[in-house]
Amino acid sequence: MLLTRRLYLGVHSDVVDHVTADKRSLIMAAVHSKNTRPEVRVRKLVHALGYRYRLHATNLPGKPDLVFAGRKKIIFVHGCFWHRHEGCRYASTPKSRKEFWESKFGANIDRDKRTQDELQQMGWSVLTVWQCELKDLHKLTERLNDFLSPQHA
Repeated sequence: MLLTRRLYLGVHSDVVDHVTADKRSLIMAAVHSKNTRPEVRVRKLVHALGYRYRLHATNLPGKPDLVFAGRKKIIFVHGCFWHRHEGCRYASTPKSRKEFWESKFGANIDRDKRTQDELQQMGWSVLTVWQCELKDLHKLTERLNDFLSPQHA
């Protein structure tokens, strides 16, 4: 168990972390990049709208989550924490190892931008769906339908 200091109601207090460093490492290792809950929920929405897609195309930069080859459209489903959704409450930064996390998050943002630029240069339209957008399924459904419709360029 690790003893940590936490701020609670404006007062610092010592709190025991109920997870050992090894257990925390296992938890973080269990975070995957494919078939996440948000991604599966978006796939179900898109499928219910009648659209068909390919998953994780390894021949494209960034291995997009959903690929609509005939439409030249791609959807990425990003977690707000890992991909740093600007202004989102879920994009919090851990208090410990700040330099490590800032470096990691910065690399993720740079990679996402590079990937999107490469795909657009190849003629693909790219949509990013953020994890927090799954809170309002009606609004997200409209956004997905608008993006995937033939009228959207």
